[in-house]
Amino acid sequence: MKKRITILQATVLIIFSFLQHVHAEDAIYTGYFSNKAVSGYDVVSYFTEQKSVKGSSQYQFEYQGADWYFSSQEHLTLFKNNPEKYAPQYGGYCAWAMAEDQIAPGKAPYWTVYKNKLYLNYDQEVLDTWIADKDNFIKQADLNWAKIDKEL
Repeated sequence: MKKRITILQATVLIIFSFLQHVHAEDAIYTGYFSNKAVSGYDVVSYFTEQKSVKGSSQYQFEYQGADWYFSSQEHLTLFKNNPEKYAPQYGGYCAWAMAEDQIAPGKAPYWTVYKNKLYLNYDQEVLDTWIADKDNFIKQADLNWAKIDKEL
């Protein structure tokens, strides 16, 4: 069953559609003016505290060309020991957009941990759409990310 795309979702696709042609320049989304993965939020906190928690430069680690911030030494150690477990899927790009074969930023407040994997989305409306059909979106996003990942 196809869902109607809202005006906001269409706008997101239009804004970021030009990025589809250049694809992701980096394996991890950090924005244009920063090297912080997930905007400096502690990715381990999504799993341990079930919420987004801002990280600190005191607990910082470089991984896949990005700087990852954590709220504690314990979280930093957990990440260092198993970064693939905690790093967001699709390099932190929006999971819904990836399913639509687009690239858009994933934002720290709009997240889901599903089957022990972290997914970020662009905003609340996109997150709600994502949650409603996440299994199908994941299947498609995995296929689309595999194409992009080969180019990185």
